[in-house]
Order: sequence, then structure tokens, then C-alpha cells
Amino acid sequence: MAAELTVPQLSAKHRPTLDQALSAIRSRAYWSPHPEHPKAYGETAPADGLAAFEALRGTRFDLGQPGTDGWAGAEVSPYGPELGVEYPHVDADVLLPAMKAGMGAWRDAGPEARALVCIEILARISARTHEFAHAVMHTSGQAFMMAFQAGGPHAQDRGLEAVAYAYEEQTRVPGQADWSKPQGKKDPLELGKTFTAAPRGIALMIGCNTFPTWNGYPGLFASLATGNPVLVKPHPRAVLPLALTVQVARKVLTEAGFDPNLVALAVERPGEGIAKDLAVRPEIKLIDYTGSTEFGDWLETNARQAQVYTEKAGVNTVVLDSTDNYKGMLANLAFSLSLYSGQMCTTPQNLLIPRDGIATDAGHKSYDEVVADLAASVGGLLGDDARANALLGALVNPDVKARLEAAAGLGEVALESREVTNPEFPDAVVRTPVMVKLDAAKPDPEAPFLSECFGPVSFAVAVDSTQDALDLLRRTVREKGAMTVGAYTTSPDTERALEEVCLEESAQLSLNLTGGVYVNQTAAFSDFHGSGGNPAANAALCDGAFVSNRFRVVEVRRQA
Repeated sequence: MAAELTVPQLSAKHRPTLDQALSAIRSRAYWSPHPEHPKAYGETAPADGLAAFEALRGTRFDLGQPGTDGWAGAEVSPYGPELGVEYPHVDADVLLPAMKAGMGAWRDAGPEARALVCIEILARISARTHEFAHAVMHTSGQAFMMAFQAGGPHAQDRGLEAVAYAYEEQTRVPGQADWSKPQGKKDPLELGKTFTAAPRGIALMIGCNTFPTWNGYPGLFASLATGNPVLVKPHPRAVLPLALTVQVARKVLTEAGFDPNLVALAVERPGEGIAKDLAVRPEIKLIDYTGSTEFGDWLETNARQAQVYTEKAGVNTVVLDSTDNYKGMLANLAFSLSLYSGQMCTTPQNLLIPRDGIATDAGHKSYDEVVADLAASVGGLLGDDARANALLGALVNPDVKARLEAAAGLGEVALESREVTNPEFPDAVVRTPVMVKLDAAKPDPEAPFLSECFGPVSFAVAVDSTQDALDLLRRTVREKGAMTVGAYTTSPDTERALEEVCLEESAQLSLNLTGGVYVNQTAAFSDFHGSGGNPAANAALCDGAFVSNRFRVVEVRRQA
């Protein structure tokens, strides 16, 4: 097929971006090519993006994929409205062979061409960030500003980060080499060798409900940049953002002269559960999944023909030992507990507080005082309904609401959840967080703080000492996993002990955050999301290990 986009054109346009991304993952300094502010996209972009989103509602989203045997889609916004978009339902027996057909040309294009095509896809997505933001908002329940940033530039950054790692890992080995081994008086042994990054096969990306693009883009672009076709299987409640992504990718691939079926969409009918069927097909060689521990464990156990990358559930913990900025600590924690109604895999759940209290710059604070002050800080932050709606968004599904309501019966309630009305979307289910007091001294293997309670629920756990907090932290990370660990201490010895626990149990640690950086936020190109070293996730976003096993180097030797 004729290419409208040539590699030289793409190189002139995107090679500087690739080089900057490569520099950023090496330096770990702040960098992003994707603007965070809505005004950066042009004066008409907000209205244009909303209009584009509204135009999608009630339509049939035809991608021109092989094997389409019907239509599916039943998305209802957490804010109330039905989206009414129908997507192609596919016959995998037809689609998967069509996806494999373009692999050879995509492989032969080489790491640089693949990276440049991927960056063009991301650039076109970036230009439509306002449209994508509405799609993310109305499938995840995120408030608009969060959907704009996390679903837009931050997701695009994570995708570009994966492309950079993929390029770096594939180019560690030269494409060719002349080999000559001296043989004394005899002529040397001489060979010509070529080395090709050969893809594994079709990748299956299983999307999540809460962060369809942010959690989806790393696996999608890591697989595509390493030469693998990608079948995108969205969460049935959050199809639109990934369907738009697939649409853009297919168009760019076509214009660059590659088979558009290198990226395809697989949408399920209600209750169909196609992820299990697809995951064990022999054609599927890579799987990326974000979601429940139960299904993640099932994939790791049963999809034996594939390399499986999972991000599952964990028990995120904050240890409160001491602080020299009590007001800043409370404000930082209050924001972390409230953002997106606690529906982030990085939101703190367990707050471990010595029962004798903690030393602060405002004097000694008892356990009860710390809990009461933190509850008051959350209440103050969310006291204004307009601000509460902007921070909380909407509960993503009824399961979160049920967990929130049940949490009040688990112990003494330190902070009651209240209902917040969203005047723009009266059907949205908006609730402030609940905080429950629990005691670690009472031996109970079923204690609520020993398992994840996903949603706006936190447990203020009284412990005998900071050492007991460290022991409980180690236990929960080792047994249940953690995406994040936070701590507040003014003691160098305690700081070293915290670091040792996190190093031994492979947990990412944030210390003494009192400003505008929060334990549940990570920056692409600098921060690792998860570690791959504890039960919460078997991979990190993003490092070399996340991309290096998506391809193998195949060598051809020729007699010189």
C-alpha cells in the first residue's frame, strides 16, 4: 500500500521527541511534550472537543475491521447519561489471522520506524485531548479536569515512555556485525551476522474501568513499538476512550503504509466475558491487564502461552511517626484520600498511627487528635460542594458505593461520608470519603485493614509503636502487595528502617510529602508506577523489563 507518511517525514517531525524521551528516561528529570492546561490546545479546543464527543453519542463506531459479526455497547456514564455508542463485535477466528498478516512488514520496518509511527499516533491523540477527556470522564467517573490531565497528557506521556523504553531495549544490539576469529597461520574464520528484533505475536490489552487510557497506553504502545499487533479489549463500561485510540492508530498505520489491522478492537456483549476466551488462544502471546487480583491471578495461572503483565490490587499504607509540618501533612493526606473518590490503585488506605501519638511542630498529638484533625482536614477540603465535585468525580460503579456504605459498620467512624449533589449531572453518585478507626492490637486474621477496600475508604489503624507499624507494613506488602507506601518521620533511623522495608519488599516509597506532590500521583519518565516485586503487580510502568520480553533477538549468520 502507498504510504502518505514516509519514514523521513516522520523522522523530521518526531525524532527530536524520541531523543528527548530517551534522555528523560535516563536522567529521570521532569519532561513532558503534552500540555497539562486545557488552554494550551487552542481557543476553540474546549468547545470543539465537547462537540466531537457529543457527536459520537448514539452512533455506530465502525472501524472497518475484518470479522465484524454484529454490534455491541451499553456504556452508561457514571454521571447518568447513556452514551448509546455501538462498537463492532468481532469473530476472533477471522480477526486474529488478519492481524497476523501485517506482522512481517511491521517487523521489517525496524525499531525506529515503529517508534516514529507510535509517536505520530500519540501526537494525533494529543491534538484531540479535549474530546478524549470527555470520553474518559463519562466512562470512568473522573471529574473533567482529572479526566483531561490523567486521561490525556499523563496517559500520553506513559505511552511515549513505553515507546522510548521499547526503542532503547531493541537497539542495544546492533542490526549487523562482521565477525572475524583469528586462526594463527590459517585464514581467520569470518561470518556476517544480522540481528532482528522479532515480535512475539499478537498482544491482548485488557482495559480497566477507572483509567482506560493511563493504564492502557503503556502496554498498548510497548507491544506495538516492539513489532506486535495489539488487540484492545476494553472494559465494557469504558470502551469509548480506547475505541477512539484504536481508530486513530488504524488511520496512522494506513497512512504510513502498514496494515491497519495491526491494531484492532474487541468489544463484548453484556455478560459475554470474552477476555478469558481470548487470553488462552494460542495466537495471543502477550497480555496486559489492570484490574482485580482474582482475574489477574487467573491470567497468570491459565494464559500459559503468553507473557502476562498484570497490575492488581494492593493495600497501600502510610506510616505516621512524626512530622515537622503537621498542617502540611494533614492537607497532603486529605487531598490524597479525596482525589477521584479514592478510586485509584495508588490511593492510601491504611494510616498506621502509634496509639501514644506522634511528635509534631504543633506539639505532641495523640492518636485521637491526629485522626480527628485529619478528618477535619478532609471535611474542610470537601466542605464546598463545587470543590468537592471537582475533586471527587463520581463513583465508578455500584460496587464502590456498596463498599463505602459497608465500611461504616467495620469500626468507630471518625469521618462520616456525605452525599454531594452535582448540579450539572443530578444522577451522578458522589460521596465524600469515610474514615474508620481500627486497632491492630486485636488479633484478627480477617481484619479489614489486611485487605484492599477499593474506593473512598480509609482505616486509621492504632499500633503500639512505630516498630509495630513497620512490622504491619512489611506484612501487608508481602502478603497483599502495595502500589504505594507513604511515611512521615523526622527520625533518620526511622527513615532508614522504612527504606529497608520497602527495598526488601519492593514497594515504592514517598517520604514527608507536604506540598503539591501526592503519594497517589506519579510522573512518567521519572517515577515508576508499581515495582513488579510484590503481589500488587508483576510489572512496573515503565522499565526495561516491561518491554524487553515483548520481542526476541533472532540472529542470522552467513559465511563471509
